[in-house]
Amino acid sequence: MTIQPAIFGRVVAIASCLLALPLGAAAPNDFPRKPIHIVVPFPAGTVADLFPRIVAARLAERWKQPVIVENRVGASGNVAAEALSHAEPDGHTLLASPPPPLVVNQSLFTKLAFDPASFVPVSVLCRVPNVLVVRPSVPVATVAELLALARANPDRLNYASTGNGGTPHLTGEHFKSVTGTRIVHVPYNGLSQAVVDLLGGQVDLMFAPLPGVAQHIRAGKLQALAVGGASRIAEFPSLPTLQETLPGFVSDTWYAVVAPPGTPARIVARISADIREVLAMAEVIDKYRQLSAEPDGASPQATADLLVQEARRWREVIQVNGIKPD
Repeated sequence: MTIQPAIFGRVVAIASCLLALPLGAAAPNDFPRKPIHIVVPFPAGTVADLFPRIVAARLAERWKQPVIVENRVGASGNVAAEALSHAEPDGHTLLASPPPPLVVNQSLFTKLAFDPASFVPVSVLCRVPNVLVVRPSVPVATVAELLALARANPDRLNYASTGNGGTPHLTGEHFKSVTGTRIVHVPYNGLSQAVVDLLGGQVDLMFAPLPGVAQHIRAGKLQALAVGGASRIAEFPSLPTLQETLPGFVSDTWYAVVAPPGTPARIVARISADIREVLAMAEVIDKYRQLSAEPDGASPQATADLLVQEARRWREVIQVNGIKPD
């Protein structure tokens, strides 16, 4: 049988398109074809774990596939990020993470087993402001009063962090450098113990993620001096921003989703669009706001821009202050 030239041309064109697909890439209508795994670099029950779990439940309904959240803890998020770097680039493995493994650790560690710049940005789940809180017995009510106290008593005050390289630590060191104050850093292995000791009076202050301290602020157990976001927040409308005392000083924590290196743009666009629609659901907005977070839903390009800007910002803070890993 003789194949007509026109038909032969179409066959060749289709074959060429198929051969052009990256190895392991799924066709547009082939996602999702199996369970999706969202890797989280922090323990179950933390806010870093809760934000993706809320979205995962709705994505599972939309995709008709299980969406499994995996907690891979260790090395300031590097364990989870390294796992993602070796995952199949087909959209079925994602990483949902706060800043450290995506924009901080490349400036903090001398060597990483993965390249954060090679990850494919997908979306931003939400942003959470850090808030400057002090134990009630510290005799200050404003940022200006805290600065006056710290300058009059160098090395007498101390601040807690969730560990070297986390945004509470980087924010604290940046605060010290721009204000010329000497406040002692006390690192903890996570937020919970840091807050316990802050409540117990073992440490004086902290730049803490709002979800971890909001209940203690409402109960009067911690005194909030300022919020680190770009603007005041509805939850505590009378709480000033740090920028109102220190122009340009912003500190918040975001939670971004990225895919393995080489994940096709069409699959990334599909996942990003679905995440954005889930984040617009009233019940998801309500759950996020109960955790003192504002849903985001950034596009892949907007997420990429954020990662570049944040990597540059924290690299400067790390270099200026000579910050080293634990």
